[in-house]
Amino acid sequence: MSALTQEKAIIAFKALGKKLAHPTDVLEDQIYQVQNSNAWFTLENIERSILSFSEMLNDADLAQWFKTASFTSSPKKVGLILAGNIPMVGFHDVLCVLATGNIALIKLSSSDDQLIKIIIAALINIEPAFENRIEYVERLKDFDAVIATGSNNSSRYFDYYFGKVPNIIRKNRNSVAVLDGTETPEEIKNLGADIFDYFGLGCRNVSKIFYPKGYDIANFYEGIEGYSDIINHFKYQNNYDYNKSIYLVNAAKHFDNGFLLLKEDEHLTSPLAVLFYQEYEELSKVEDQLKASAGQIQCIITKTQLSVQTFNFGESQHPKLWDYADNVNTIEFLNSLS
Repeated sequence: MSALTQEKAIIAFKALGKKLAHPTDVLEDQIYQVQNSNAWFTLENIERSILSFSEMLNDADLAQWFKTASFTSSPKKVGLILAGNIPMVGFHDVLCVLATGNIALIKLSSSDDQLIKIIIAALINIEPAFENRIEYVERLKDFDAVIATGSNNSSRYFDYYFGKVPNIIRKNRNSVAVLDGTETPEEIKNLGADIFDYFGLGCRNVSKIFYPKGYDIANFYEGIEGYSDIINHFKYQNNYDYNKSIYLVNAAKHFDNGFLLLKEDEHLTSPLAVLFYQEYEELSKVEDQLKASAGQIQCIITKTQLSVQTFNFGESQHPKLWDYADNVNTIEFLNSLS
């Protein structure tokens, strides 16, 4: 087996992007079977994730991204503790490790222990030299660095066990949207994708909206009506019914359209099937609040000009290669290990 080089990695990543866009019958059959392993991993959401990665791995973006990656001649073993909240959510970390010439020790989430293996097998089939750079582990040991993704609670555990080696330890994050009241029905529809894709389980999903005082919430509900079928998923409906009953029992003010509850709340993290909202009179105060909460926010969705990085409506689940989780540049971190 010939040695892995950056040039080979680039060629293989490009080929993988094309393969994910047009999977073979065998690959499609393997992907189809994954939906039986996790009730949240519907075929629609699996295909959505695969399409997102196929879009990410385009020739132009790969060329730009690889310019930032130093391909090491002395590979380090990088432990990866992957999340499993949405399909393939940890695959970007795998790509980063491989793009820098390092070795990925992969601890898969029990919630997503099949799909990433299938896609990595497809990558190895394209470029067999990757086989020596990937190892699946049940417990991390003999590692030089760690990238661990989990909750605020698990991050304390990660800090304790991995604090003595170079690390990226990720905590809970959520995304928010800022409306100015001039949004078109199409823009609100696109915002619906930011809210409902993957059932709202991802850190790039919008869990809270800010809108100006006097905003007619009927405009928002009309714009997202096309997502009403989400209530037909039994696990989502269970969460909707539970949260609705809590609000009714507690006489908590809320809005309800039959598949999404809106509740006024200053927090950023809303329960599943609930979207928090907050009215504002001055946009500058919203900006101040967002800056103060930057450590808890992954994406800000808006068409309004703000002094922070933003995404357009409908873009949150279509990240670029350089849209890093927690806004921590994973390639820079891996480059620093050499």
